Amino acid sequence: MKRVLILGAGLVAKPIVRYLLDLDDFEVTVATRTVSKAERIIAGHPRGRAVQWTVDNTEGLGTLVANSDLVVSLLPYAYHVMVAKECIAQRKHLVTTSYVKPDMKALDADAKRAGIILLNEIGLDPGIDHMSAMRTIHDIKNRGGRVVSFNSYCGALPAPEAADNPWKYKFSWSPKGVVLAAKNSARYLKEGREISIPAEELFKNYFTTQVEGIGELEVYPNRDSVSYIETYSVQGIETIFRGTLRYPGWCETWAAVGKLGLLSEEEISLDGMSYRDFVAKLMGIEGDPEKALPQFLGVPEGSHVIEKFRWLGLLSDEKVPFEKSSPLDVFADLLEKKLHYREGERDMVILKDVVVGEFPGGKRERITSTLIDFGKIGDDTAVARTVSLPAAAAVRFILEGKIKLSGVYIPVVPEIYEPVLEELERLGMKMTETVEEL
Repeated sequence: MKRVLILGAGLVAKPIVRYLLDLDDFEVTVATRTVSKAERIIAGHPRGRAVQWTVDNTEGLGTLVANSDLVVSLLPYAYHVMVAKECIAQRKHLVTTSYVKPDMKALDADAKRAGIILLNEIGLDPGIDHMSAMRTIHDIKNRGGRVVSFNSYCGALPAPEAADNPWKYKFSWSPKGVVLAAKNSARYLKEGREISIPAEELFKNYFTTQVEGIGELEVYPNRDSVSYIETYSVQGIETIFRGTLRYPGWCETWAAVGKLGLLSEEEISLDGMSYRDFVAKLMGIEGDPEKALPQFLGVPEGSHVIEKFRWLGLLSDEKVPFEKSSPLDVFADLLEKKLHYREGERDMVILKDVVVGEFPGGKRERITSTLIDFGKIGDDTAVARTVSLPAAAAVRFILEGKIKLSGVYIPVVPEIYEPVLEELERLGMKMTETVEEL
């Protein structure tokens, strides 16, 4: 019997737990602060076990790791290295869906000496995006070609029929992370020229792309794309860009969000203020802000941006529920109250890669790969499926001996991405590919 320890029972845990329990020779222990969450996911399965555990219980972690063959950490990334060191000490494999940080990379030699794999970034963004990219990149190289350009766009969105509010967006968990991400700068390579976008200009640098069956979506830059030249081994590439997908209107709205000061993390006094007063304070004016707002934001009167602000409640007489807070936290609180899914609505994850390869003789191909996955709120969401099922497949293949690597890895080598992508296709997550000669 193969024994898997899963740390955490949050919003992405259910698909991986149920996948592993559906295998005949796997036992799964879910260790979490709130045992009732784990018990709901396990749903009485005879090979599932829920235990109470918190991250400060290091002795308890040692016991849990000792009684497992592999650990999956679904904890916040800050705790992964603590878990990894315990896994190294006890020679147990580790899988996470989080980005590799320098302190995790530093454990590579120790993991190799222990004969274990510390596999990270095996979810979605990062995860499936890496694997799809590398399958295409390696195919181009194996045919004697070179990669000229690489564009990858990814987004978690409401399905079209659920995008029924003015923002055309909904949160399946706390929106603060999305709001904080709006403060990121970006860097990418375009036709040999490196382009840096400061955070305050992020949403002014967008374009649109067509996704079959969905329509036109906006794309804006996602952090540092240039670093992926090394990750994907595409030295000499002319264009490399990773972007985030949203429905039309998102970027203009969020540019206005930043201009109004809603992304500020500086605490201000809000005692007795209405949201209308709060907006006036951010604008530095007295009285009703509504008439002055379009000019302040640089948008036309009657703009969809003003309508979104009004719908959200930013121009209402409702009292702000904080005596002191940052504008960012006030804004995130409003988003959480208004932009939520209803039970049974579908969420959607889209990944689109566009890769151009050049081959001997000068022939060029554009390879477009698209994944669209739908989930259901109250069941398995698309976000939960696309994050945790790649990790689930990797867990299976590590313990079945199909992945035989040791050290710190992300899924950019064929030994990992080939079996995992094949299993995801079996589970209904298939990249649809088109090839066009240029």
